[in-house]
Amino acid sequence: MRYPEFHYQWAWELQSSREALWPLISDTNHFNRDAGIPEVHDVRTPGEDLDNARRHLRFSVFGVPVEWEEEPFEWVRPSRFTVMRRYMAGPIASMRSCAELIPQPGGGTRLVYQVWALPRNPLGMLAIPLQIGLLSRRNFGATFQRYDRMARMGQAVRQHPAEVHFAPGGRMRLAELGKALVAKGQPAALVDRLTGLLEHGDDMAVAHMRPYVLADGWGEPRRAVLELFLWATRLGLVDFQWELLCPLCRGVKQSGQSLRDVQPQVHCEVCRIDFTVNFDRSVELTFQPNSAVRPIDVGEYCIGGPQVTPHIVAQQLLPPAVERTLALPLEPGRYRLRTLALRGGQLFTVEPGGVAEMTLCASDDGWPEGETRLNMAPVLRLRNESTHEQLFVFEHMAWSDQAVTAAEVTSLQLFRDLFANEALRPDAQISVGSLTVLFTDLRDSTRLYRQIGDAVAFGHVMSHFDVLREAIAAEDGALVKTIGDAVMAVFRRPMAALQAILKAQQTLAAHSAGTSSLVLKAGIHHGPCIAVTLNDRLDYFGSTVNIAARVQNLSVGGDVVMTSAVHDDPEVQQWLSAQGRTILSEPFEATLKGLEDQFHLWRLNPVTR
Repeated sequence: MRYPEFHYQWAWELQSSREALWPLISDTNHFNRDAGIPEVHDVRTPGEDLDNARRHLRFSVFGVPVEWEEEPFEWVRPSRFTVMRRYMAGPIASMRSCAELIPQPGGGTRLVYQVWALPRNPLGMLAIPLQIGLLSRRNFGATFQRYDRMARMGQAVRQHPAEVHFAPGGRMRLAELGKALVAKGQPAALVDRLTGLLEHGDDMAVAHMRPYVLADGWGEPRRAVLELFLWATRLGLVDFQWELLCPLCRGVKQSGQSLRDVQPQVHCEVCRIDFTVNFDRSVELTFQPNSAVRPIDVGEYCIGGPQVTPHIVAQQLLPPAVERTLALPLEPGRYRLRTLALRGGQLFTVEPGGVAEMTLCASDDGWPEGETRLNMAPVLRLRNESTHEQLFVFEHMAWSDQAVTAAEVTSLQLFRDLFANEALRPDAQISVGSLTVLFTDLRDSTRLYRQIGDAVAFGHVMSHFDVLREAIAAEDGALVKTIGDAVMAVFRRPMAALQAILKAQQTLAAHSAGTSSLVLKAGIHHGPCIAVTLNDRLDYFGSTVNIAARVQNLSVGGDVVMTSAVHDDPEVQQWLSAQGRTILSEPFEATLKGLEDQFHLWRLNPVTR
C-alpha cells in the first residue's frame, strides 16, 4: 500500500542578516542537537569508502530503531541547503528537508523551512504529524529564534549551562589554574575569557577550541590567545590535540594527543584518496578541557552538513544528463570545480570584470585545461555529461588563516620551551611547507677562549645564546638547536629572521663594548623543509637547511648573507627600500660546498657612522 506524502512549510522572520545566520543554521550537527534530534551513529563498515559521500546512519526514537541512507547535502552558500534520506527501517520511507534564507528589503532574513516525508506504514502516518508537524516545528522555531539572538549579539560560542558537568573538584581547579595563568604573566582579561568559556561553553563548543577563531571573536591578538592556550596546556587546564585534515574536503580524518600519533599517510573515505600529511596544511592544533577539570562527551547529531566544509561554496548531486543553474555570490580569489568521481577539476579566478554566465560540464573525458575568469556574482549552469552520477563541488582554494598549523606552532620558541618532548615518531618524515632557516656562529670563538680563559669565554658564549633566544622569540621564531657555538633557528617569514639576527648582532655589539667582542656570522635561506625527530627533539632537514648552513659559512661576521629567496621576498624588499643608506646590500655569486650550482647571494651590512 502506498501512503500519501506529507509536506510542511514553515517560515520565520528573523532580524539578522543571512550571512550572520548561515554559520549557525548550516552547522547541522549543532542544530540537530539543539533542536532535540537524537545522536546518530555511522553504521558503515570501518575502512569502507563512501559512494558520492552517501552515509549509512542510525538512531533510535522512543526506543524505535531508525536506519537510513543519507545523500550528500546540497547547498549554495549562504542561501539554502537540502538533504535527502531514504530509510531502511522505521516508520518513514523517505524524507527531504530544505532550508532557504531570503534577505528582506528592509533588513533581516526570512527563513523558509520545508519537509517532505513519505510514511512506510500506519505508524508513519501517526508519527510524521506528531514528530515532524508538531514537535519539530516547535523545536526548530525555538532554535532558529535563539540563533537569531546569538547573531544579533555577536555570540559565536553556544552556551548550555545546564549541560556543563565538571569533574569532582573541577570548578576549584579551574579557579586555581586561572590564577596560575595570571601568575605566569598571562593577561587577566584573557584568562577570564578562557575560564568563562570552559565554565559556560557547551561540550561541542569546547571540544575543538581553535585559538585564532576565538581571538577574532574576542577582538584580541591571535598570538596572545595562542600563547594563553599553550600555557594553559602546560599547567593542565586544557589538553591539545593534533587533527589531520584531508587536503580536498578538509575534514578531520584522524586526531592524536601527541605528534608521535601523527601518521605520514592517511586515507579519506569521502574523497577516496590517500594523502601525505604535511605540517603546513594537514595538521591543525586544537584544544579541549583537561578531564580533571571538565570531562566532555561529544556525540554526533549530523555528519555531513555545509558547515563541515565551509570552504565549499556550492555542492550539488546531479544524475547523468541533468543540468542545474546556480547563482553564486563569490569573494575574489581562486576557485575550483570538481566532482568526487572524476580526476582533476576546472580552475577559476574570481575578480571584477570576469565572465558573468557560464556552462560547466563534467564528462568522462575530463576537465578543460586553463583557468577562467569569473565575476563576483556569476550564474553557472552545471551539466553532468558523464555516464555516472556526479557530486559537483565548487570550492574556494584559499585555506583559512584561522587554523593554528603544526608548521606554525612548532616554529614558535614558546612551544619548544613548554613542550620540548613533543616530537614525531622516530621513522616519520613530514613536510612542514616553507620555512626561513637561520644559522649563526661566533667568529673566532677559539681565539676568544684562548685570550680570556675557558670559564669566562664559556660564560660569554652562554650569554650570547640568551641574546639569540630572546631576539628569535621576539620575532615568533624558534631556536631549534645549538651546535657548539652555532645556532639553528626557524621562522615562518624571511623578514622575521632578518630582524631577529640584526637585533641580536646589535645587542651583542653593545654588550661587548670595552671587552673582547662577540661577533656573529649569519646566513639565511627560505624554502621547503622536512620535520624529523633527532635526539628526541623535533628537528628539520632537507636542502633548505643545508643551504642555510653553507650560506652562513660565507659570512665574515657582523654581516648577514642571504639567498635570493630571502632577498626577493616582498616584505624584505619593502624593508630594504625603507632603510636607505643605513643598510648596505651587496650582491655576489658563490658555489656552496657540496652543491654544484652557482647561488645568487646578498651580503647585508649595517652602515656605521
